[in-house]
Amino acid sequence: MKSYYDMIDQTFNFPTSEFKVKKNTLHFNDVDLMSIIKQYGTPLKLTYLPRISRNIKYANKLFNDAIKKFKYKGSYTYCYCSKSSHFSFVLEECLKSGTHIETSSAFDIPIVQKLFEKGKITKKTYILCNGFKRPLYTENISNLLNEGFVNCIPILDNLNELDVYSEKVKIPFKVGIRMASDEEPNFAFYTSRLGIRYADLIDLYKNHIKDHPYAKLKMLHFFINTGIRDSAYYWSELSRFVHKYCELKKIAPELDSIDIGGGFPTINSLHFEYDYKYMAEQIVENIKWICDKNHVAVPDIFTEFGSYTVSESGAVIYSVLDQKLQNDKELWYMIDGSFITHLPDVWGLNHKYLMLPINKWNDNFHRVNIGGLTCDSMDYYDSEAHISEVFLPVVNNGEQLYFGFFHTGAYQEALGGYGGIQHCLIPAPKHVIIDKDDEGNLRSRLFAEEQDSESMLKILGY
Repeated sequence: MKSYYDMIDQTFNFPTSEFKVKKNTLHFNDVDLMSIIKQYGTPLKLTYLPRISRNIKYANKLFNDAIKKFKYKGSYTYCYCSKSSHFSFVLEECLKSGTHIETSSAFDIPIVQKLFEKGKITKKTYILCNGFKRPLYTENISNLLNEGFVNCIPILDNLNELDVYSEKVKIPFKVGIRMASDEEPNFAFYTSRLGIRYADLIDLYKNHIKDHPYAKLKMLHFFINTGIRDSAYYWSELSRFVHKYCELKKIAPELDSIDIGGGFPTINSLHFEYDYKYMAEQIVENIKWICDKNHVAVPDIFTEFGSYTVSESGAVIYSVLDQKLQNDKELWYMIDGSFITHLPDVWGLNHKYLMLPINKWNDNFHRVNIGGLTCDSMDYYDSEAHISEVFLPVVNNGEQLYFGFFHTGAYQEALGGYGGIQHCLIPAPKHVIIDKDDEGNLRSRLFAEEQDSESMLKILGY
C-alpha cells in the first residue's frame, strides 16, 4: 500500500503555496503545526492573521485591475462583514489592510465605537449597517450619525425604517436601500425576506427620500446567498439589479454607489477551482455595459466579503483518542472534540472543510469515519468535498495521530456559542493566534485557554 503522501501527491497538485510536508509533518502557511501542538496541545483553534491581509489585498488588486482594464469611471471599496468573525484581532487585521465595515446587529455598533476609540478607524470609515433592525440597532446607528460618522450608511430594509432616523437625526446623512433579490430556484422561497421589493423602490425614493431635509440616497445594495459564482442565476440577478440602479439613477442623481453582497467562495478542498480574476472582470464589465446602454454614470462598487476575508485564516486541530471497529468495515477514529460544538457548519449544513493529517504522512492510509465527543448520532464526519470518503493514516498501538480541518475561520465560533453552553458541555478549545513580527518571523500567542467548568457553572446558575 502506498503512503498517505503518495495518495495526495497523485490525486492533487501538491504541495501548494499554503500546504507543504517537511520531515513527515504538515506545514500550514509555513507554520510547523507539530511545534504548535507540542506547545499548546489539542484540541486547538488556530488563526493565521497574515492570510486575512493577503486575501483582502488580492481582491482589491483584482477589482482595481478590472477597473483599469475596462476604463471604468468608478472606484472599488472593500468592506468586511463583521458577522463572519467579531474577534478584535480579526477586525484589526482587516482594518490594517484598509477595509471598511459592514454590520448586522445592534451590538456591532459598540464594536465600531471601540475601534474608533483605539484609533483603528476614523469618522470617514464606511460603516454599512445592514439587517432588519430592532429599536436598539436604529438607536445606535442614529447615535453614530449624530456623532459625525459621515460615512455611516443605514441600509433601509423595510419601508418604515427611515422614519426612525428622521426623528432622531437632525444633521445631513446618507442612506442605502437593500433590494429584495430572488432566491435561487431550489430555495424554499421565491423572494428573499430581506430588503425592499423592486416594485416599491421608486415610490420609496419619491415619497420619502427625494425631498427629505437631511437624508440623501447614496447606495443600492443586494445580496445573493450563493455568493459570487459563475452561474445563470448570479448573472441574471446582478443584471436585474444594475438595471434597477440605472432606472433610479435617472431620477436620483445623488445615487452613486452599489453594494454587491455575497462574497467570493473559499477553498474547501485541494481540488478547488475558481477563476477569481475572471469573475471580477466580468462583474465590472457587465456593470459598465448595462450603465452605458442606459446612458447613466457607472456607480462606485462596494463588496462585503466575510467568509472570503477570514475563512482561510482558520484551522481546528484534533488528536485521535482511540479507534473503534463497529462492524466488519466501519472504522471510527474518535477525536478529542466535537463537530457540533467546534465546527457547527459540519453538522448543520453538511459543510465540507479541507482536512489533512498533521503527522504520519509517510505511513499507510485507510478509509475511516471521524466521531466527535458528544452523544449525538450526527456528530461525525465521513466525506470530503471531492469524494464521499475520508482517508487518514493508519494508527498502530502506541502511536498518536493529529489532523486538522482548515479554512474554518468564519462563523464557527458565533454559531457554536463561543464562551457559552454547548452540547454535552463540550468546552471551547484553546485558541492560538499566529502572526509575523516586523522582520517577518512567525510568532504565536495564546488568545484563550480551553473553557473551564467554572465559567459554565456560572452561566448555568450554580
